[in-house]
Amino acid sequence: MAKLNDDIDELFKAPLTEFIAARKALAARLKKNGFASEAEGIKALAKPSISAWTVNQLYWKNREEFDELIATAQRFRKAQASGKMLNMREALDARREVLSHLSDLASAILHDAGNNPSLDTLRRISTTLEALSAYASQSDGPTPGRLTQDIDPPGFDSFASFIPSAGTKTRAAETPRVSPAKQSVASSGKSHEQTKAAAEASRREERQARINAAKLSLQNAKKVLTAARAGVKSLEGVRKKAETTTKEAEKQKREADERFKRAIAAFTDANLRAQSIGVELSKATSALDEAKRTVEKATAELESAFRESPQPRQTGRHS
Repeated sequence: MAKLNDDIDELFKAPLTEFIAARKALAARLKKNGFASEAEGIKALAKPSISAWTVNQLYWKNREEFDELIATAQRFRKAQASGKMLNMREALDARREVLSHLSDLASAILHDAGNNPSLDTLRRISTTLEALSAYASQSDGPTPGRLTQDIDPPGFDSFASFIPSAGTKTRAAETPRVSPAKQSVASSGKSHEQTKAAAEASRREERQARINAAKLSLQNAKKVLTAARAGVKSLEGVRKKAETTTKEAEKQKREADERFKRAIAAFTDANLRAQSIGVELSKATSALDEAKRTVEKATAELESAFRESPQPRQTGRHS
């Protein structure tokens, strides 16, 4: 079972594009080894959404920052229970800072995976992180690192019980003596004031949480805007470089076309000269052949003349 848990963890650590293939391979291996029911359970695991997958990666790769988020939520609950507003504000500020840092890390993870960290995706990641921090103290909460979908945090009403009522820490020695009837009326009024104070504190906390969420969304929007501006600026540089390259290529093409035209003209001229020389060579060859025949004929006639002419008779002298 420990090995199976490790295999499931590795499944959720893998790149999102490899999830289906990895899930299929794990289920097939389990079934081959005789764990049919476990294999069916693996097959039933849904592929995480891009935002849920990113939160999983934050859990596996940035555990220190993730645990810090959980710690700030726990400090906030302790501050609520003690009724110390200063500690509550400090916990909220720390929680906002770690959420902002985790949002930056999430953007980097998305970039590395080839995804665009859109404002909506970053918002859903932040919401899921807030939910995990809220559910961290609950045994039946979602399992970090194995999320398949986004999670909404619990309602603010669930935190109302942590908000202390006003005037609950008065000393007994300072409580004036009153008759039972007056004490009943005072208790009723005090209970009403406590309920009113608790409701007001809950509304302030809810309002502050909305403000914090809006600030975080604004920060994410600014980051996306900055990234978009940087992307546009980079693309403009690439476009200008491409235009320069295109102009240079067009210039080289024109020059190549001119060189090609000149080469064609030179080739045509050379071809014509070659044809002319060929004709002249042909005529010269014919003239040479004719001259050879004439020489041969004249030689034959000369030899024939020598043979046909009488030879002079030689006479000798006698002493």
